[in-house]
Amino acid sequence: MMRKTSLVLLSAATGAALTLFVTQPRSILMGSSARAATSDTYRQLNLFGDVFERVRTDYVEKPDDSKLIESAISGMLSGLDPHSSYMDAKSFRDMQVQTRGEFGGLGIEVTMEDGLIKVVSPIDDTPASRAGIMANDIITSLDDEAVQGLTLNQAVDKMRGPVNTKIKLKIIRKGVDNPIDVTLVRDNIRVRSVRAHVEAGDIGYVRITTFNEQTTEGLKKEIANLQNQIGEDKVKGYILDLRNNPGGLLEEAVTVSDTFLDHGEIVSTRGRNPEETQRRVAHPGDLTKGKPLIVLINGGSASASEIVAGALQDHKRATLVGTRSFGKGSVQTIIPLGSGNGALRLTTARYYTPSGKSIQAQGIKPDIEVLQDVPEDLKSRTDTKGEASLRGHLKSDGTEKTGSQSYVPPDAKDDKALKMADDLLHGVKVNPSPDASNDKAANDNKASSNDSNKPAEKKAN
Repeated sequence: MMRKTSLVLLSAATGAALTLFVTQPRSILMGSSARAATSDTYRQLNLFGDVFERVRTDYVEKPDDSKLIESAISGMLSGLDPHSSYMDAKSFRDMQVQTRGEFGGLGIEVTMEDGLIKVVSPIDDTPASRAGIMANDIITSLDDEAVQGLTLNQAVDKMRGPVNTKIKLKIIRKGVDNPIDVTLVRDNIRVRSVRAHVEAGDIGYVRITTFNEQTTEGLKKEIANLQNQIGEDKVKGYILDLRNNPGGLLEEAVTVSDTFLDHGEIVSTRGRNPEETQRRVAHPGDLTKGKPLIVLINGGSASASEIVAGALQDHKRATLVGTRSFGKGSVQTIIPLGSGNGALRLTTARYYTPSGKSIQAQGIKPDIEVLQDVPEDLKSRTDTKGEASLRGHLKSDGTEKTGSQSYVPPDAKDDKALKMADDLLHGVKVNPSPDASNDKAANDNKASSNDSNKPAEKKAN
């Protein structure tokens, strides 16, 4: 990891020196084919320079040079895959605020699809969730301004703003004939990423809505509270609900997994070069004392959620219940570009579960599939297409799988997956998973693991 770490540090400190650091040493070792490829690259850069100058001199209105450059960079990155992007200085600051778990806005996790803003999921107890915004809603305009032509970062920037200010959204919802106009009042979004309650008198139910810097500490507090409420020796087991959790920080996915494990690999990340492979391992101290664990997933469970689900499934530490997860198996590294220049969000690695399975464009298959009874008026929009449907996605190592149902009934009594989890923990139905001691993935992987080389700013978004 020395090469990549150096690149990150240099980019933050020197900017221009980064180019020299990358290109000069490599040119010495180039063969004729490499020189030819480099020569072709510089010809293409000359073409870009010619186009840039022609736009500057001949465009009908005088363009902003910095915006032209930003647009070119954004186009280059967005052409790589759906998750790589350029963040200007403000967007970078906003991202840092969001990963800390507090920001101003509406409380919607969104993505870009066919030039429009698609809702991945609303965050619990925010203006968006209270107004009835739903997963898979398409936002076509903000304050009567069309979002077509905006980048994802630009659209998100428009949705954020001072607390107590209003914004009007026009939404297209599958199954509804006419667009829906919704006016929301921006709020200070304090993302309480972990919520918990006692289920059926003796089960600890924990829901994680996103993975930010506060998630692991919040999880530990909620587990302690549940043990105090129920009595540690009376807890039948735990339900970890990751449904419609779009992901977040890789480091938090690792530490959340570690909360339920005593040993063994949690996840490995593999970049372009073999020496960039990193393996993260668990440490002694399962805070739930080995109590039975059920993990709920669905088509909206993505990225960091899939790291947790995959680790606990491979170690046979938990039984997964629900539907196939989203299938985002790539890691984005945030690379600062120096003061005032923003940052790159660049896909730098794929991640793999302890057994070596890739999640990319495949997702996590639950041990027990449970389909919800979806109201007739919602049936046309409750399936999430998944990573495999995104244009330009990284190809899977194996057979690609589409998404799955992402509907969660608002009333717990109608939640068939939750009912299945209750029945499994109470012994009404039998857990089909073997003991962890019989699973190869539960071994320590001591020879190949190096927990000290942790990526500081990687994000499994």
